[in-house]
Amino acid sequence: MATRDQIERWLASAALGDRDAFAPLYAATSAKLFGLCLRVLGNRGEAEDALQDIYVKIWNGAGSYRANGLSPITWMAAVARNHCIDRLRARRRRAEDGAMPEEDRLADTGPGPEARAIAQGEARAVAGCLGELDPRRAEAVRRAYLEGETYAELAGRFDVPLNTMRTWLRRSLIALRACLERGT
Repeated sequence: MATRDQIERWLASAALGDRDAFAPLYAATSAKLFGLCLRVLGNRGEAEDALQDIYVKIWNGAGSYRANGLSPITWMAAVARNHCIDRLRARRRRAEDGAMPEEDRLADTGPGPEARAIAQGEARAVAGCLGELDPRRAEAVRRAYLEGETYAELAGRFDVPLNTMRTWLRRSLIALRACLERGT
């Protein structure tokens, strides 16, 4: 298990173009990020493709991570989550246009045993922590971060001003992080 300091050093080295530092960074973090991709995308093949794209983004953006009190894995997970949500939105647009690529129609959607075990453990922890939130706020978090709905869509759905929705999500994420940290 890599420490936070090790991950920060690997990211800093990657920012300087050190390819040797990227291999242990990938080894230490890829299972967690893959689990996140699989949970958001729901398709093993697409999650594997997304993971490759995410690590390219991490390599290219490693210089933008700053050790500012936030966990490096939190930053990497945000990169992964945002990428996966972008993919979901693109998939939704393709489906609305009636154009679905053949690989989406034929893809094996079943996750493997390792990915299922990782995803189930993380899902139980997140579900438990979501249960501690107000039900409307928990639903807003699910829709925003697992289904890719925008702030504007959520504000309309919950009939609250846009800035209120942003505040709900920000405070809910802070509460979730505190809950997940208590559990680890």
